[in-house]
Amino acid sequence: LLQLVESGGGSVQAGGSLRLSCSISGTTHRTCIGWFRQAPEKEREHVATIYTLGDQLYYADSVKGRFTISQDKAVDPDTVFLQMDSLKPEDTAVYYCAAVRLVGACPVRADAYHYWGQGAQVTVSS
Repeated sequence: LLQLVESGGGSVQAGGSLRLSCSISGTTHRTCIGWFRQAPEKEREHVATIYTLGDQLYYADSVKGRFTISQDKAVDPDTVFLQMDSLKPEDTAVYYCAAVRLVGACPVRADAYHYWGQGAQVTVSS
């Protein structure tokens, strides 16, 4: 069983930065930890994922070069960050942290993830 809690959301102007944190309770060995987002009247979409065994990273094309997912295993292995730079109004959404234990490539479909946080609002104004 995993419990995930997001923090760090807020409001920022276009071009600004925010950092989201996902605090995880439970064993995260061989676990995909991902960030998803959902804007009003839109489906939940994949943003970025990290695999805890091997550090494989995955990014949606829409955020490549602007967002960075990270986990400092030596200092705080139970927290995953999403650094968001050069934010755009279209990045406005509720951002969710999610996790699934598996061996292999991390999925990008939201329905493949078993554990979810409560969400954090990110609002980017133009």
